[in-house]
Amino acid sequence: MNGFDLDPTTVTDELFEFNRKLLKSYNTLVQLQEVDVDSTPYDVIYTQDKLRLRYYQAPGKKSCKTPLLICYALVNRPYMIDLESQRSMLQRLLELGLDIYLIDWGYPDAADRYLDLDDYINEYLNNCVNEVLDHSTSDQTNLLGICQGGTFSLCYTALNPEKIKNLITMVTPVDFQTEDNLLYHLAKYVDVDLAVETYGNIPGSMLNDSYNSLMPMRLGVQKNLGMPNQLENKESALSFLRMEKWIYDSPDQAGEAFKQFISQFFQQNKLIKAEAEIGNKRVDLANIKKPVLNIYGTYDHLVPPKASTALKELVTSKDYQEMEVKAGHIGVFVSGKSQKQVSPAIVQWLTDRDN
Repeated sequence: MNGFDLDPTTVTDELFEFNRKLLKSYNTLVQLQEVDVDSTPYDVIYTQDKLRLRYYQAPGKKSCKTPLLICYALVNRPYMIDLESQRSMLQRLLELGLDIYLIDWGYPDAADRYLDLDDYINEYLNNCVNEVLDHSTSDQTNLLGICQGGTFSLCYTALNPEKIKNLITMVTPVDFQTEDNLLYHLAKYVDVDLAVETYGNIPGSMLNDSYNSLMPMRLGVQKNLGMPNQLENKESALSFLRMEKWIYDSPDQAGEAFKQFISQFFQQNKLIKAEAEIGNKRVDLANIKKPVLNIYGTYDHLVPPKASTALKELVTSKDYQEMEVKAGHIGVFVSGKSQKQVSPAIVQWLTDRDN
C-alpha cells in the first residue's frame, strides 16, 4: 500500500459530507437578503469630482485634540477597515476617542482617464488636508496611509511637512523591488504605455485577477474547497461574503495615474532614490522629520516586511517606530489580533505625541 491508495469507503463518506455541506450552504445563501458593509455612520463634509471626504465623530471623550485623516489606496474600497462591527479597525479607533476623517476616492470613469499623481496628491489629498484643518480648527492633522495610500501619504508629508503632526503608514510599500515582492515581479513586465493606450482606465477586475494569480492555490483552489464550511451558517456566511464583496469591489484605475505609479515606483523604484516626481515636485523622504509609526504584516505577500521597513533608513525623523503584526496584508486590519493590538497601539502612540 502506498500514499496514493484510496479507501473507497473513506472517499464515499467524504463526498457525502461535502455534498451535505454544499446543500446546507445553498440553504444559507437563499435566506440572505443583503451583504452589509461600511455600516459606521458618517457625514460627508467635502466633495470634489468622484472624491468624498467622510467625517466620523468619536462617541465619547476625545483621546487626541489632533484629528486623524486616513488615506486609503486607489485600488480597493476603504470599507476594509469597517468590514463588520467585530472586525472594524475604524470602530475601535472611534471607541478609543479619535475623531476620524476618511478619503473615499470613489469610482473613476472615462472622464478621469488623464488624472495623474499630481491630481491625486497635490490636488485631491491636499484639499482634503485643508478641509480637515478647517473643519477641526486645527493647525495640523495626523495622517494615516494604508498600502498605496501610505505611499501617497509619504509623498504628501515629504512635500508638505508643515501640515502633518504625526505620520502612520500601514502595509505601505517603500522599496518596491525587494526580491520577495511578488507584485514587483509582475509589474516589471507590464508595458504600461500599451496597457493605458488599450484600456484607457485600467479595469479593476483585471487587477483582481493579477492579485489572485500571485497565490493561485491559496486564493483559488483552497478557498473554493473550503467555501462550504464558510457558508454553513448565516453568521460565518456573512463574514465570508463581506470579505468577498470587498475583494471584488475594485474600482477601475485612472489611466495616467496608474501609468505613473507603475513606472516611477515599481519599475524604476524612484521613491527610495529621492527621484520620484509628483507634478513638478521631487519627493525626498529625508524631508520627513515628524514622528513616524510604520506598521507591517509578518506574512504580507503583497507588501513584504522588507519593502516596508526600508522606510527607516530614508526618513530623518528622530522618532521613528515600527510595529510588526503577525498577520497577512488583510489580517493586519481584520484579524482578532488586530482588533486587540493595532487600534489601541495607534491611539496610544498618537496620544503620547498630542501635546
